[in-house]
Amino acid sequence: MDQPEFRFYKLSFLLPGLLGLLAVILFPLFFTVRVSLSGWSAVSPGLDFDGLANYRALVSDVRFWQSFERLAGMAVGTVLIQYILGFAMALLVWREIRYRRFFRVLFLVPMMTTPVIMSVIWRTILHESLGPANDFLGLFGLGPYPWLTDGSFAMASVMMVEVWQWTPFMFLLLLAGLISLPREPFLAAAIDGAGPVRTFFNVTFPLMAPVSIGAIIIRLIEASKIMDSVYVLTSGGPGTATETAGYYIYIRGLKDFEIGYAAALSVTYLVVMIVLLTVIAKLLVRTFVGRGT
Repeated sequence: MDQPEFRFYKLSFLLPGLLGLLAVILFPLFFTVRVSLSGWSAVSPGLDFDGLANYRALVSDVRFWQSFERLAGMAVGTVLIQYILGFAMALLVWREIRYRRFFRVLFLVPMMTTPVIMSVIWRTILHESLGPANDFLGLFGLGPYPWLTDGSFAMASVMMVEVWQWTPFMFLLLLAGLISLPREPFLAAAIDGAGPVRTFFNVTFPLMAPVSIGAIIIRLIEASKIMDSVYVLTSGGPGTATETAGYYIYIRGLKDFEIGYAAALSVTYLVVMIVLLTVIAKLLVRTFVGRGT
């Protein structure tokens, strides 16, 4: 058993890294809260204390709350599709099929692309008059469709691009979970005469519950920060049809230069996301595991 002096000696080596980590995390957070209590703007720069004026203003900021609703719908919708597709892809290459190593690498290609470059490529593909997407559909007498210039189409296009790029990440997590599953339950199911569908719902899916919950939460956290694809594909348009909370904060902070108000929006965004993700995590545990803890 370690002596107290030796334990302190070991922990002292962790102290510099821990202090650095706390500084990197806590200082920006506290500074943002302080900025949110100021009236810092292009007209009045500085950290003059303005109380809760910014928070009172954002309560009635309809555009901010609408952008939050769009972000929530976009995040939940894309992550749900990513989970279904990622699970199907993971099941496909988990089995003994030909060229499964090739397919494992192929499925990861979209995730290897830089998000901004990927968005530029998709913006070219989905261009209404010059893009190959409408040219291809035209061969079948379909289109042209306003992929990025109509509100409904633009939202669907942004979600499609997000699903295309980040499904491989979900696939990777779920495949790792499948590979780590014990073989005994599957052997028992085979002895009992269970078919593939019954084995999946009674064995595979329940055993994958912890991995599924973790993968969904990780992707929800990332999807709640959708910004780059919106910026490149639609710039929040047409109008505000694809404007997310992050993009709206960017507009108020770095375009309108209302730094104090943008900081208040950021703090509110963080608090709301923590609450929502906590609730979603509990719901996922109840759904997958069947208990409320």
